[in-house]
Amino acid sequence: MLSSPLLALAGVGGAFSPASAAADSIECRARELHFRSLVIDTHVDIAQRCFFEQFDMGRRDAEGSVDIPRLREGGVGAVFCAAWVPAKLSGASAVKRALDLLDAVREQVRLHPGDLALARTAEEIRRAHRDGKIAVVLCVEGGHAIDNDLAVLRSFAVLGARYMTLTHFADTDWAGSSGGLVGAGGSKGLSEFGREVVREMNRLGMVVDVSHVSDRTFADVLETSAAPVMASHSCCRAICPAMRNLTDDMIRALAARGGLLQITFHVGFLSAEYHAAMCAVMAEFESRSRIRNEEFGDNEARMLRQDELLRAEMVREGKLPPVNWEKIVEHVDHATQLVGAEHVGLGSDFDGAFMPEGMEDASMLPRITEALLRRGYADEDIRKIVGENVLRVLADAERVAQETAAGASS
Repeated sequence: MLSSPLLALAGVGGAFSPASAAADSIECRARELHFRSLVIDTHVDIAQRCFFEQFDMGRRDAEGSVDIPRLREGGVGAVFCAAWVPAKLSGASAVKRALDLLDAVREQVRLHPGDLALARTAEEIRRAHRDGKIAVVLCVEGGHAIDNDLAVLRSFAVLGARYMTLTHFADTDWAGSSGGLVGAGGSKGLSEFGREVVREMNRLGMVVDVSHVSDRTFADVLETSAAPVMASHSCCRAICPAMRNLTDDMIRALAARGGLLQITFHVGFLSAEYHAAMCAVMAEFESRSRIRNEEFGDNEARMLRQDELLRAEMVREGKLPPVNWEKIVEHVDHATQLVGAEHVGLGSDFDGAFMPEGMEDASMLPRITEALLRRGYADEDIRKIVGENVLRVLADAERVAQETAAGASS
């Protein structure tokens, strides 16, 4: 927990405490560093709230994790807003859902021009930050949303989508998924059309996102992509065995090609204990979830909120363990020790997953900077982790697209 400056300077009976003063000095230095840095979160699911509930990002809300006031309090300079299309949708319905979600986020930018700016490039993110605005970057989660049509992929790019997660909880016709929240992932990789999708994303300057993909798809993507790829919201399998997470070998392979692992905050990917407990009670959780969510129809935002309340209820019942936010830092540290600070970052999954205690919303992000500083991380490495690495990967994708275009015209 962040300490109070006044309490930190007071010892027993109000006497000065050198240890407390030093601790306070780190807190102040961390806060200054955090708010001087360009902090980027590569995965939030606010689009569902904006579309299904006409949520206004301009007001601080008692529910959820993301709105403009809390992004400001958390020093966030850019958010990647995902158009998450559930795997139960397919064909034209999946395409329309993605378009509706992208439009809902774009509408928030239109409604709040003093606070938000749509950004498509690394430089546009920097420009928004210089102008005192929060950059909003669009992305699509679930490759089934293109309905096996590269023209739809190109349309998403025109609307501003800068990455696409190739799968979600289920395989597409052309790529294998890591599966759901629990259980083993499949063995399917990229088809030839899947490789075409990756090459077209390279041409469009879109980053290929390998969160949610099978291990074989991951390897096929690295073999195919001319640009660095990103796991926009995944963790380390060495710490938590969920198949959504990356093994140490996968993290090394990602980094060797200039890629990036963005640590997610979902408790089921942070904690091995929580993951094991959820595996044991998943049938009960799903049964109780269905009953609670019957009245909400297709309102995914409300169902996600109800599932979070159910999760908290099952923690109180002792069926699921609590998870502390410091597990995030443990994953960041593990990946950094493997491949260096140049290949690690943050992709929270705010408003789309279950958050650990102490990291319930975007206002709490400065805690991560302080924790890294206390672990001895250099200021420059912290700046890379909280945002600069993302800008580098975006710029690399843009460069590859320009080189591809130049080669085609020569």
